[in-house]
Amino acid sequence: MSGVRDTLQRFRARFGPGPRSFLAWWGQALATWLPARWRVLLGLTGDRLLFQRQEDEIEMSWLEGTQRHTLARLPATVTADELRALLGNRLAGVPRWWLVPAGMALRRRLLLPAAAAERLRDVLAFELDRQTPFTANEACFDARVLGVRGDGQLEVELAAVPTVAFTSGLARLGGLADGMAGADVEDAEGGILGLNLLPEAARVARQAPQRGLHLALAAVAVVALVFAAWAVLDNRRAAADAFAAQVDSRADAARHVAAQRQQLVDLVTGTTVLNQTSARRPTALEVMDDVTRRLPDNTYLEKLAIEGDRLTLIGFSPEASGLVARLQGSPLWRNPALSGALQPDPRTRMDRFTLTAELLGKQDPAANPQGDANAAGRD
Repeated sequence: MSGVRDTLQRFRARFGPGPRSFLAWWGQALATWLPARWRVLLGLTGDRLLFQRQEDEIEMSWLEGTQRHTLARLPATVTADELRALLGNRLAGVPRWWLVPAGMALRRRLLLPAAAAERLRDVLAFELDRQTPFTANEACFDARVLGVRGDGQLEVELAAVPTVAFTSGLARLGGLADGMAGADVEDAEGGILGLNLLPEAARVARQAPQRGLHLALAAVAVVALVFAAWAVLDNRRAAADAFAAQVDSRADAARHVAAQRQQLVDLVTGTTVLNQTSARRPTALEVMDDVTRRLPDNTYLEKLAIEGDRLTLIGFSPEASGLVARLQGSPLWRNPALSGALQPDPRTRMDRFTLTAELLGKQDPAANPQGDANAAGRD
């Protein structure tokens, strides 16, 4: 208990009155008016109060930089007014965050292009249904950049919680559920990931304790900013035009990449179909070998043609009428037949014939022992 009491006293002393320079006090006051994302980028984020449901109680912790200190365990029925009375009016502006338990969030590590850093959340909204079982409308999610690889790719960690489970878990805080500035995720070692899963529409911005004085100081700062911005207005416009051109070029590049990807998919699909078709058909060498074995030695071929699934033989033979019987029973074709009438050739004293057959797919020779036996007998 003494440790918790000392932590509470140090927490109050940190936010209580003390000798601070005017510039530091003014800078902190102005920082409270900046959007949350700007404060994170500029390193102006202050301490947080973390709340997590533990059985029948709510654990309140203080996040000081990267250090987490347990302050107290509150009853589950505590209200926002009771919490404000416990902390004091001077601490009312400290942002309150829900600490999502480690087992509730689904975490994935991804590799993304360096260009994705500028619009990381938008990119992850498209990737969410591929990396998790949820879509962007079915989950509360956020991500953090872990580092940059040597090839320029970003190592990103994504955390997502189904919206139903997120809403149910937040509701377990009771009266403290409203007024949260964010929802971070606890890792397995009790650390904080540094994310914010709470939808932006539900976030409560931190209010400065002395709002009236801050408004006056902000007005002075705005006047000074107007004079400073007037001098750099043209540069800002040029930067905006350059950014718009960059966005357009990246959009064109993305469309070009999508078209190339579709061409690649079509090419792979066509190659696969062609390979499968070729694998099912006998090769020309196999057909010629089987024809040679089945035709008698006194038969000469003038033409052997394979067109699709059709085999055509044109030649001369003194036994042309019996060639159909010799070609039957082959595992490579079926329905051999004479096409047209036999034409006697007075020069060779043989009959000129035209035979056709329908090619079959490849078969295991062991599956047709009878056809091989017949062919061997005719040879």
